[in-house]
Amino acid sequence: QVQLVESGGGLVQPGGSLRLSCAASGRTLSTYTMAWFRQALGKEREFVAGIMRSTGRTYYADSVKGRFTISRDNAKNTVYLQMNSLKPEDTAVYYCAADRTVVVRTTSSQYEYWGQGTQVTVSS
Repeated sequence: QVQLVESGGGLVQPGGSLRLSCAASGRTLSTYTMAWFRQALGKEREFVAGIMRSTGRTYYADSVKGRFTISRDNAKNTVYLQMNSLKPEDTAVYYCAADRTVVVRTTSSQYEYWGQGTQVTVSS
């Protein structure tokens, strides 16, 4: 079993940047495919970005492609989400997720482990 803890959220102006972190304990993160999801108020949880456990290949939702970057530091057992050029529509609670699957899946129900979430608010 793996425990996930997100950090790095906050209030940022449109066009600004934030870096979210997801620290894992209990198991080596490199054995899991990792993803970031987000859930805005009144909306369903949606896939943002993912990184495969084996190859490190990354995948992104169209809405964040070119602005967000997911990465992992296996030595620190941490996954990151660098968010640039933030927009008000990026406002949401961001969740880190992990699963033993080889491929990145974009449906939240297919991930076994979740963090508690961190709030990101983009507003002037």
